[in-house]
Amino acid sequence: MASPRVLSGVQPTGNLHLGNYLGAIRNWVENQSQYDNYFCVVDLHAITAPHDPATLAENTYKIAALYLACGIDLQHSTIFVQSHVSAHSELAWLLNCITPINWLEDMIQFKEKAVKQGENVNTGLLDYPVLMAADILLYQADKVPVGEDQKQHLELTRDIANRFNHQFGNGKKILKLPEMLTRPEGARVMSLTDGTRKMSKSDPSDQSRINLLDTPEEIQYKIKRCKTDSVRGLSFDDPERPEARNLLTLYLILSGKTKEEVAAECADMGWGQFKPLLTETTINALKPIQDKYHGVMNEKGYLESVLREGREKAGAIANDTLAQVKAALGFSTPL
Repeated sequence: MASPRVLSGVQPTGNLHLGNYLGAIRNWVENQSQYDNYFCVVDLHAITAPHDPATLAENTYKIAALYLACGIDLQHSTIFVQSHVSAHSELAWLLNCITPINWLEDMIQFKEKAVKQGENVNTGLLDYPVLMAADILLYQADKVPVGEDQKQHLELTRDIANRFNHQFGNGKKILKLPEMLTRPEGARVMSLTDGTRKMSKSDPSDQSRINLLDTPEEIQYKIKRCKTDSVRGLSFDDPERPEARNLLTLYLILSGKTKEEVAAECADMGWGQFKPLLTETTINALKPIQDKYHGVMNEKGYLESVLREGREKAGAIANDTLAQVKAALGFSTPL
C-alpha cells in the first residue's frame, strides 16, 4: 500500500530561521519515513512581494541545500524547485478561471499583506492562494503540513478542487482533496524582540530571529540583546511573561530536555545565567546543520543532481495531473 503523499515548501526569501526549522522542517524530517514527501522551494511565490533578481536564484539553491542539511532524506523525499516544473504556472491559470474573485478578496492574509505593501499590491498577491492550490493539487497530496496562518489557504484549495470536480469531473474526483497535517504542540517560535509575535523572515529587524546560518558570534549577540523582563526565576506558565515562555521553549526544544527538567533547572535562574546557557545550546544545536550545509554547497554538482532528479520525478506526477485537468476542461491535445 502506497504511503500518503505530503507536499510542502518554503519561499527563498532570506535565510531560514529557527521558527522555520522548529515549526516546520524539523517535523518534516522526524515524520518523513511515514510519507511520500515532495518538498519544493516555492520561488514563484517569492515574487509576489518586492524581490532582488540578483539573489533569487542564489537563495533558491541555499534553501534546497538547507533542506538536505536539516535532514531531509532522499529515500523518503523529493526536493525540487517550483519554477522548474512549468505545470505549476499552467494549472494556476486554469484554476484561476474557475475561482470566484470574491473567494480571494476574502483571504485574511491578502488583506494583511495589502495593508503592508500599500500601493505596491500586485495581482500575484491576490492570486497567491490559487498558485498554492495548484502546487498542492498537482501532486494529488493527501496531507499538507500547515500552521494556523495557512489554514484558510488549504480550505480554499479544497473548495477549488470540489468546484472543479463538480463542474468538470463527470462523476469522477480528478483532483484529490488534501487534509491538514497538524504540527506538534510547542513548535510555535516567537520573535526575539517581541514574545507576542511570530519569528518571521519578513520582520525588518534581523535581531528578531536566529537564522540557521548565523555564526556563533551573531547568535551570542542576538540572545544577549533579546527582549526579557526584570523578574528573577523563569517560568513557562506566566501569561504576563511571553518572552520567558518563548526563550524557555527554545531551550527546551534545542536541548532535548523535558519541560519538567527545564522548569526545574531554570526556576531560580536570572537572565544573566540563562542567556549564556541558551546561547551555548543554540550554537551546538545548529552546528551539525551548518556543517552539512557548507558540505552540500561545496559540492555544486551534487545539489544540481538532486534538483534535476527532483524536477524529473515531480514533473512526471504534475504533468499527469495537468493532462487530466486539461482533458476534463476540453482542451485539444497536440498533434
